[in-house]
Amino acid sequence: MNGWRRKGETIVAGFEQQEAAVLRGLVSQLEDMLTARAEEAPQDELAELTGIRVGPTESPDDPVLSRLLPDFHKLDPDNPTREDIDSAAAMRSIHEPELLDKKVGVAKIVLDTLPRDGGNVRLTFEQADAWLGALNDVRLALGTALDVTDDMPDELPEDDPRAPHLGVYHWLTWVQETLIQSLTS
Repeated sequence: MNGWRRKGETIVAGFEQQEAAVLRGLVSQLEDMLTARAEEAPQDELAELTGIRVGPTESPDDPVLSRLLPDFHKLDPDNPTREDIDSAAAMRSIHEPELLDKKVGVAKIVLDTLPRDGGNVRLTFEQADAWLGALNDVRLALGTALDVTDDMPDELPEDDPRAPHLGVYHWLTWVQETLIQSLTS
């Protein structure tokens, strides 16, 4: 890949077969995680009658999902009140289904527009915005799994099992940066 470029009213890039396979694999895994979380939502008779869905009231146990689906109401870690705990649960129950829909939706756009065997990708501005969301989610997920921090070196020792994955993380960062640059130029 040689970076995203703006061509008139579209954003274009070419992906090698291996790049497309890596990105499709990561986005597919993300979509699967988010879909599984959505399927864990409680079944509510009132929601079925009104069409207003409810989500889980508890934060995900998985650190990656927890990073992608943060609390909607922050608790005081030193002194959480019952009212704050109830507010956090209610906010999650109301807003998480919509957030999951959005995240799964942008993942589907990436999968629909990225050729399986690599090749050229031509995006509208709306699709490019979806790609930004999906790339951000994939980077957050991978960064959480790798425990990426601000003080982490750009390269890890070859014997560190995270080393190749950190290279993918940096590549995703570059893909996202060039997409942003092409949208703002």
